[in-house]
Amino acid sequence: MASSTLALTLTATTTTTTTTTTTTNSYSFFPRTKHAFAYPRINFFSSKNRALSVSASASSSSRSLQALIFDCDGVILESEHLHRQAYNDAFVHFNVRCPSSSSPGPLNWDVQFYDELQNLIGGGKPKMRWYFKEHGWPSSTLFETPPTSDEDRAKLIDTLQDWKTERYKEIIKSGSVKPRPGVLRLMDEAKDAGKKLAVCSAATKSSVILCLENLIGLERFQGLDCFLAGDDVKEKKPDPSIYLTASKKLGISDKDCLVVEDSVIGLQAATQAGMSCVVTYTPSTADQDFKEAIALYPDLSNVRLKDWN
Repeated sequence: MASSTLALTLTATTTTTTTTTTTTNSYSFFPRTKHAFAYPRINFFSSKNRALSVSASASSSSRSLQALIFDCDGVILESEHLHRQAYNDAFVHFNVRCPSSSSPGPLNWDVQFYDELQNLIGGGKPKMRWYFKEHGWPSSTLFETPPTSDEDRAKLIDTLQDWKTERYKEIIKSGSVKPRPGVLRLMDEAKDAGKKLAVCSAATKSSVILCLENLIGLERFQGLDCFLAGDDVKEKKPDPSIYLTASKKLGISDKDCLVVEDSVIGLQAATQAGMSCVVTYTPSTADQDFKEAIALYPDLSNVRLKDWN
């Protein structure tokens, strides 16, 4: 697919327990076109300079952990490849073809492109809207010629997102998807310790509910003190709205909430809400700059709630 690779920037400072490495290169996110619009700058650094098992000290004299808040996609489950599959299935189903594509077939987001896209833009509809603005609005079985009105463009994106969401649900229901290591144990430890427990995801509410019911179980899901999805706030991460809303619903001060995220977008949302954040990264987010996180883990298998108190 032509122009499918996002131009990323490298301006990064990496700090581990033993080494500090600074790398500076040119910076630009997306191709500059008349349709481009800005997203918050995100720093990336090479995994070559990183001890991937590093974790920072999570202690803080000003913080008393009273609420533990989990993101869903990337934290409770590794979902990037599942979402990408569902989007591509939607593009095939509706024969979505962008004018800038050199491919003879429907639109297909490859692994590298989607990894970069999903780590820069939260939410499925914003992803597609950005892509179509950059690469041209597509023809499809919904619109034989590319839609030109705001109403028709919104209809296209809404229909694609709805179909993609149903496809994603089918994948989750297949039983082949498991929660990431350590997540269920940490949730149980938090509840046993009398902490508030929440899940805040930028994804569509129906798909998050399905994920939680299938991956953490109905009892844990119903026992959450707060559950928010992308439908519940006007602005997506990295905007802090979802975490600020969670803090109010929980009745807990933002400084006493600890967020578990997997990407810089989520980390920015949490820190801008005034919350501490630990990161459990995935293969697609491992090269991001998480210097604002209070702890960094490849997964949560060896982490205990007491490590954060």
